[in-house]
Amino acid sequence: MRNTPFFIGFLPIPKELRGFLSATAAGLIALFTFTGWLIGANQDDPGNGAFRFDLGRQTVIGVVELHPYPLLRVTRGSEAVPAGHTLMMTGIGKRGIMNRAAPLDGQLAMASGVLLQRGDLTMIQLRGGERGLKAEEGRGPAVETEKLGRWRLVGEICDGKCLAGAMRPGRGLAHKACANLCITGGVPPVFVSTQPVEGSEFLLIGGTDGAGMDAELYDHVGAFVEVEGDIERRGSLLVFRPDPATVKTL
Repeated sequence: MRNTPFFIGFLPIPKELRGFLSATAAGLIALFTFTGWLIGANQDDPGNGAFRFDLGRQTVIGVVELHPYPLLRVTRGSEAVPAGHTLMMTGIGKRGIMNRAAPLDGQLAMASGVLLQRGDLTMIQLRGGERGLKAEEGRGPAVETEKLGRWRLVGEICDGKCLAGAMRPGRGLAHKACANLCITGGVPPVFVSTQPVEGSEFLLIGGTDGAGMDAELYDHVGAFVEVEGDIERRGSLLVFRPDPATVKTL
């Protein structure tokens, strides 16, 4: 027993054990590295959504629409936001801008902030106060709404800000609590359709009463659902008004 190597923490490692311990440590590092890679490789792709800080601050002018959530029908755009585009607007954090936009409903206004983009979904996070949203002189053109009839869609209800890139992946049941907080705070909700509707897979959600999303839909946020509702076109943006009575969790 006297010649058997034995490791004692407060003494130097016996020469006979150094090779074994080195090989064991290297093997554990390799195992943990491979396990981390394997877990990551099997996660869903979070998508390409992101804050577009690379585009710099965007300042555009357009007509404000208040319902179902504040929108800007852009009449004078920028390099990143062309005229004719319809922008969803949000505040910093989990807050909407309904109170700021209310006095400007139907008027020409300037909006300034940073864009969030995911595919053809575009949202602008406004700067604070009048630096982010203020009235402009003059009258904007009349804005039109095109009714597209009743549709049955399959997809997911998300908050538009996290989905557009504030968080990644920003969707799914793991994101349900965060999404509900955002929507409750006034961030525009978005329906992600499994099949494009009139060329778009992202649709702003409105309520059946013409205002914001119906409260009955909060329980279905983050879940895969089938639902029927009316769709209308607001410039480059589609608005979907799901009927809560038709929702089925799939």
